[in-house]
Amino acid sequence: MSASAKSSVNSTNSASLSNIDPTGFVKLSTQLPMLADILAQSVQTLALPLSDTQQRTLLLYLDKLLLWNKAYNLTAITDPVEALIKHVIDCLAIIAHLPTGSLLDIGTGAGLPAVIIAICQPERHCTALDSNQKKIRFIKQISSELGLTNVQPIAARIEAHDAEYDVVTSRAFASLIDFVEAAQPRLADNGRLCAMKGKEPTVEELQALDQNWQIKTIKLTVPRLEDSRHLIELSHKSV
Repeated sequence: MSASAKSSVNSTNSASLSNIDPTGFVKLSTQLPMLADILAQSVQTLALPLSDTQQRTLLLYLDKLLLWNKAYNLTAITDPVEALIKHVIDCLAIIAHLPTGSLLDIGTGAGLPAVIIAICQPERHCTALDSNQKKIRFIKQISSELGLTNVQPIAARIEAHDAEYDVVTSRAFASLIDFVEAAQPRLADNGRLCAMKGKEPTVEELQALDQNWQIKTIKLTVPRLEDSRHLIELSHKSV
């Protein structure tokens, strides 16, 4: 961990999860109190109504992500603090901005953001879609272990999936236009597309989509992350 990260951790006040039960943790066991503090502080900053149990479940997810990473090739990030910030907290930053209803996450990978959303919003049904069989097997396994009954992992390409959803998300598409093209057939009437992006859409992207879509760009502030983050929400324009 970098010196700046250590300084940031040391400067935080102790959080309610400092004495978190270490049972079930493997990869995070030695750093668990510090990671729990970082998560609790971030949840507070984002004003998310997450219980201690939900925060512990998020940390268990991270533990299993890093534990099974070598076998399932889930992430290039192996440092627990960096993975917590760039995966878990990054996904937490969109929670308050998501419309309600059933959700499809395209190209979910290890379940980001689908599993994070499911943990935070147990009342929402989340479908995690990816063509990578190994990653879907991982989501099935951890959903069972974490007791996530509102996650449906599906191994398929988006073109072969035919259900409709109120919300369609993704953080896997480099191109906003490609995401809209792939996602719009799966969108229910009055639904919303929600793309997780680093930079804001380009003028060319906005112009290409402007005729048919109402576009809302939400600038996100991700605790402990200096990189730019945005959530792009798109809804069909009324005919």
